Amino acid sequence: MVLTGPIKEYGLETGDIGTVVFVHNGGIGYEVEFVTLDGSTSHVVEVGAEQVRPVGSQEIPHVRQLAQA
Repeated sequence: MVLTGPIKEYGLETGDIGTVVFVHNGGIGYEVEFVTLDGSTSHVVEVGAEQVRPVGSQEIPHVRQLAQA
């Protein structure tokens, strides 16, 4: 999933990509894991469905330094 807005308390920005690890109540919310490029878990964050969207087929990832929360 792709963040549709920043989550400043975790240093996450709009466009950051995560993996859904749990679906709440049929999709009203998710637990999403965000990892660094070396595979280390950065954060597992609970988000509402409006805070994420699926990855598009014509999108590519972009590298940035993880902000310190």
